[in-house]
Amino acid sequence: MKYIQIANTDLKASNIVMGNMRLKELSLKDAETLIRTAMDEGVNFFDHADIYGAGTCEEIFADAIQMNASIREKMILQSKCGIRAKENYYDFSKEHILKSVDGILKRLKTDYLDILLLHRPDPLMEPAEVAEAFEELRSSGKVNYFGVSNFNPTQIELLKKYVPQKLVVNQLQFSIAHTPMIDSGIALNMQMDQSINRDSSILEYCRLHDMTIQAWSPFQHGFFKGVFLGDTDNFPELNEVINTLAKKYEVTATAIATAWITRHPANIQVVTGTTKPSRLQDACKGSEIPLTREEWYQIYKAAGNMVP
Repeated sequence: MKYIQIANTDLKASNIVMGNMRLKELSLKDAETLIRTAMDEGVNFFDHADIYGAGTCEEIFADAIQMNASIREKMILQSKCGIRAKENYYDFSKEHILKSVDGILKRLKTDYLDILLLHRPDPLMEPAEVAEAFEELRSSGKVNYFGVSNFNPTQIELLKKYVPQKLVVNQLQFSIAHTPMIDSGIALNMQMDQSINRDSSILEYCRLHDMTIQAWSPFQHGFFKGVFLGDTDNFPELNEVINTLAKKYEVTATAIATAWITRHPANIQVVTGTTKPSRLQDACKGSEIPLTREEWYQIYKAAGNMVP
């Protein structure tokens, strides 16, 4: 397992993250097996959000692992807030952020979060109000570090103008079959769809500002359209290339799809969402596979992208 130092923190984190969005689908026993499998593989970073299972995923996690001080110190716990799913809107008000964190801590049975992320940009955000919430959470010891999810560079800059704490993480959708963070830079100034800058060069921005990128939906294409691995109807060439490399490195296709992300020099963390221990183990094997430059580009092109 490869570990990275998250800049501006004291956190040495596995580059494979166990995401807990689907934990509600499991029994307590199966959830415990999944969590302990992750830990046995060297995963020390666990990602949550207050909307996952309407909060029940955090409860299941804590109950399954029988959360206590000894276990807690072995984990980096991250959660997200700001989406009011029932009402179908976003809320970055100080009151909502503080209330959300109290709920998260109660459900996770812990006194603090290592990292809190704002889940999706709120157009009605008052950054000074967010700053007040962050300061209260930091000074009370409830949250050690802060970050964002699905934010573009200008939204981050607006927040940074008011928030004194470093924003250390940006969680973004990224997979072999979802690469807008890379596409426009490769096809700059060309009259083609791939040249459209859809995210204001967020990959380069995060690298320049020492923000760790976390890739969510690393095996999906589109916005939850499905998994591209094994989808030979829509991605025949990609699966052929991945399967060939899987044989070469004596791993599964899941490991190669993971390795394509971890190979990037930005030290991107891969947020898995699987509920199957075997698939989680497969992903962990992609933590530090040394894909060559030629292989990385071969995979990128097989996904339907152009290298001019």
